[in-house]
Amino acid sequence: MGLISFIKGAGSKLFKKAEAEVEPDKGMLILDHIKSFGFHTESLQAIVNMETVILTGKVDTLANKNKIIVAAGNVEGISVVEDMMSVMQPKVVEPQEPEKQFYTVVSGDTLSKIAKQVYGNANKYPAIFEANTPMLKHPDKIYPGQVLVIPPLD
Repeated sequence: MGLISFIKGAGSKLFKKAEAEVEPDKGMLILDHIKSFGFHTESLQAIVNMETVILTGKVDTLANKNKIIVAAGNVEGISVVEDMMSVMQPKVVEPQEPEKQFYTVVSGDTLSKIAKQVYGNANKYPAIFEANTPMLKHPDKIYPGQVLVIPPLD
């Protein structure tokens, strides 16, 4: 659990003013955005308070929990994600997955450049790409301000 910071002006443009200038339910828009990726969750809720989104509920794995945090934070207008989600207890005891770190993309970054910086080997970029699917559709489609999950190497 914790707070993860994002760049407010970067990310998916989910919040649009309606013709009648009615404020949309931003929590529902973010929740729909998260659900579009097909994560297995229970009672997932997203509450938006100004620039902060609070995520509660249960998610199947730590890897998907981190992806949900990144999906919610990479929305224009959101600068902080408060993680209050828990990971569902697996029926079979599995080895605990190590915590992942997060990386904010800057101008000129590529997944190869990021992999070289964090792993010392540019050819390890597929690990970063895989850790951020389905949010990333292509390894070359990243933008400044986007927050990525950086998984530990095995």
